[in-house]
Amino acid sequence: MAADPTWGIVSTVRGSAPDILRFVAYHLDLGVDRIYIFLDEPNPKAFDALNQHPKVVVRICDDRFWAFRQRERPEQHQTRQTANASFTYRKATEDWLAHIDVDEFLWPDRPIAEQLSEVPDHIPGVRVRPVESMAGGEDKFKAYIPSGADRDGIVQALYPNYGAFVLGGFFSHIQGKILVRTGLPKISLRIHNVFQGGEDLRIKTELPQVDLCHCHATDWEHWLAHYKFRLARGSYRPGMSPNVARDRGGMNMNELLSWIEAEGGTDGLRAFFDEMSGTDSGVRARLEQWGMILHRPLGLDEKLAKHFPGSL
Repeated sequence: MAADPTWGIVSTVRGSAPDILRFVAYHLDLGVDRIYIFLDEPNPKAFDALNQHPKVVVRICDDRFWAFRQRERPEQHQTRQTANASFTYRKATEDWLAHIDVDEFLWPDRPIAEQLSEVPDHIPGVRVRPVESMAGGEDKFKAYIPSGADRDGIVQALYPNYGAFVLGGFFSHIQGKILVRTGLPKISLRIHNVFQGGEDLRIKTELPQVDLCHCHATDWEHWLAHYKFRLARGSYRPGMSPNVARDRGGMNMNELLSWIEAEGGTDGLRAFFDEMSGTDSGVRARLEQWGMILHRPLGLDEKLAKHFPGSL
């Protein structure tokens, strides 16, 4: 019997050392064979801990790093992410490589390597769909609602004030992330997609037994602290496609949130957050009634202590 394939993760990260180490520790505990971490800004505590682990390759993306890569540091962090992911893909020795973010955690029903061993050889990559954190710190996540004729109606029933403007009922992406088979020619990785020779491979095969637990908005303070960055340069930045077609009154998240803030200030933003995060009791009751609340106990602190004892 052939051995299960190996798999790795690549991520360009910024944030506190505990958050970075929790992300890495969680996936080490899951059985990843290698994690490639690019520190988007200097983080000595995280670097020192990661650099000592045999399954982690860590680099600091300073001026010397970009000079070695013979290019200027890209201005957008999304471009830095994809550049680092594509660079890693060309050198990775694992059979599969996942490109995910520091606030995303893979949650499989059974071992990922086992699931990857069942993917037909002609399939270049597989997609994992997100579930999105709810506020409250109870390890609860909103379920992904598959695309279909009834999704818009479901979302608007769950979220009566803002559901018509927010794709799939999520603050952030519903596309999910990709695990791509290594060794293919002319591959470049994006945030949610894979290109080969400049053409989108259009990864449609999914791993339905793996959730991508996206801790995008764990509480009001966390969401508000990240709001301005996301609005200017992150996942709510200008120029994104509208979440709903414009001929149906759709706006992208930048337009929606800017409108809410202009009309209602911080109170308006709080009302939006409470509805979309499930803080609102009516929303939470509807999610519960429809079976759309998932319990995903990530155990991040325990895994941090296990894999990086005494590191902080």
